[in-house]
Amino acid sequence: MNQPDILHILKTCKTIAVVGLSPKVHRDSYEVAEYMQSQGYRIVPINPVAASSGTPILGEKVYATLLDAAKVEKIDMVDCFRNSDDIPPIATEAVQIKAQVLWMQLGIENLAAKSEAAVAGLAVVENRCLLIEHRRLKHLL
Repeated sequence: MNQPDILHILKTCKTIAVVGLSPKVHRDSYEVAEYMQSQGYRIVPINPVAASSGTPILGEKVYATLLDAAKVEKIDMVDCFRNSDDIPPIATEAVQIKAQVLWMQLGIENLAAKSEAAVAGLAVVENRCLLIEHRRLKHLL
């Protein structure tokens, strides 16, 4: 499969659902989401535990699933902070909500999820940090 055009993704995907976004400020998911929010991207937190408490993360309503979020939000990118083995059902939901991109953070790869998303027409990024890639390409945005 071809490497996705990360610059194009960063220019066109302005609403990012972050699956596994932690409310804990010291976690990588929080740091990345906070950074992307500071750069003008809309963050949609996906965390079933946090959603049940009703407490916002980064000032945004938290949803239990991508499907729940997609009823209210148009999601461009699904950014995954979950174990590699947990990605296939997330990829299935990303396809169902017609996201443009499935992004798996550093250390996350899943061939079945990658294949499912790619066959459905999503750009797929594996084993890359959204914050690092944005900082690397920021001068071009």
